[in-house]
Amino acid sequence: MDRRQIVLDTETTGLEVSQGHRIIEIGCVELLNRRVTGRHYHQYLHPERDIDAGAMEVHGITLDFLLGKPTFQQAADEFIEFIRGSELVIHNAPFDVGFIDAELSRLSPGSEAVRDICEVTDTLQMARHKHPGQRNNLDALCQRYEIDNTSRSLHGALLDAEILAEVYLAMTGGQTSLGLGADGAGTPGSGMMQASTIRPLPANRPRLAVLRATPEEVERHEQKLRELDQESGEALWRRASPQGQL
Repeated sequence: MDRRQIVLDTETTGLEVSQGHRIIEIGCVELLNRRVTGRHYHQYLHPERDIDAGAMEVHGITLDFLLGKPTFQQAADEFIEFIRGSELVIHNAPFDVGFIDAELSRLSPGSEAVRDICEVTDTLQMARHKHPGQRNNLDALCQRYEIDNTSRSLHGALLDAEILAEVYLAMTGGQTSLGLGADGAGTPGSGMMQASTIRPLPANRPRLAVLRATPEEVERHEQKLRELDQESGEALWRRASPQGQL
């Protein structure tokens, strides 16, 4: 059975959902059997309230920019349809899930919560278990797993979801599909990556010079092998090259 995962991130008007803060951006990236499919969900939302100055410094989204954008209520059906039945992959899941649950509760009394719709995997908890005592925010994980996040001058839900997808795949066994050709080179979950093409050497490529060992270098090599023979019984080099030649 195919495994469908949705890597999700949100941006909000502030940090505390208990203070009535709202979601203003949702970004989702679809993985199918650990491959990025190219399908995504991205929506800016009008929060029907002001945005904290501190939050704007993080994501750069202003209320003026959100004029004319749909409310969560208007976008909810499409969003829920996209994520339903998947495994959500979220960095610091309680934050995003708490905000989404609060938005869902505004739709109607007794409405579904996120965990009624999806499974949830928290990559922050995963990273803390894998790298205890270290910084495990998204920027630190990008550096640890050598993932390019130079385009991330400000937080953005879709960009952060795309970066988190790469981090998650690297952290759980190696990414197998981003930027590796249309066939997603590599075996899902194997962590093995292959070049998409192998270019033949040009016909006019200059011949490389062959530098042979001098008699003095050969003698020093033999002397080293004799020393290894005395210490271990037989130098491994002689097993691979019985003549012990360079």
